[in-house]
Amino acid sequence: MNTSQNHEQNVEHSSSKLTYGKEQIDWRRSRVLELDSQGYSQHEIVTKLKIAKGIVNSDLAYLRKQAQQNIQKHIHEVVPEEYQKYMTGLRRNLKHILEIGEAALDPKIKLEARRIANDCYRYIMDLYKCRNSQ
Repeated sequence: MNTSQNHEQNVEHSSSKLTYGKEQIDWRRSRVLELDSQGYSQHEIVTKLKIAKGIVNSDLAYLRKQAQQNIQKHIHEVVPEEYQKYMTGLRRNLKHILEIGEAALDPKIKLEARRIANDCYRYIMDLYKCRNSQ
């Protein structure tokens, strides 16, 4: 039997508290994250969950890496899509408000439409500045 198989067998025969099935690992990491986010120290997490310090360290490292991957995905996939939706909506609102202003007979409505249009222009420019400063 090779070393890897021997290690896997040892892991399978560990304490019932240290189960290694995917569901159990996910549950444990979820609890580690929950306790960490509540301000528990690593030592307190070890004590509360009755698991080895190395497992807590390893789970926290895994959770940090997962968080980094999630934020990268968010930055590269979600943010650009939301930016596009926001810009499209702003342009649509701008067009509609300018049409309202042009069609209005009441000077107060024309003035209010211009004020709203100016806000739309300002938001659009702010978005361009944010996008170009990255």
